[in-house]
Amino acid sequence: MSGTPEPADSVDLFPPLPPAGQFTDMIDLVFDIISAERVTASLEPQAKHHQPYGIVHGGVYAAIVESLASYGAGVVAWQMGKAVVGVSNTTDFIRAHRTGRLEAEGTPVHVGRTQQIWQVVITRASDGKVVARGQVRLHNVDPEALGGS
Repeated sequence: MSGTPEPADSVDLFPPLPPAGQFTDMIDLVFDIISAERVTASLEPQAKHHQPYGIVHGGVYAAIVESLASYGAGVVAWQMGKAVVGVSNTTDFIRAHRTGRLEAEGTPVHVGRTQQIWQVVITRASDGKVVARGQVRLHNVDPEALGGS
């Protein structure tokens, strides 16, 4: 599934998502499940995802971590009448990867009134080995606080 992901729960319980063609489409990230408890997605790395040595660029992993955490935290925040913004993203690169499906799973570590922490683990589909993992801290904010000039 590409484009705007569908939530695991009822569409009526899900906040509006960015339209298709946004960043996750640009990196070919495909979402499978989006809920307040779990977010899953996959990526088939191509040459455009590689750094000069022919392995997946660390920024791709950081983007996957940020994307899954943000969507999951967004569901939680929306249920509280809030929006969510990222505060920090720490991504660890564990082993190199060139080609073959990558699978990612994000789960909440802490869901509080003002902040959330989500962890994301990215594995190779071929053998289940972890290639990267990360943690994102997000702040729950009033939707009116977003935007700016």
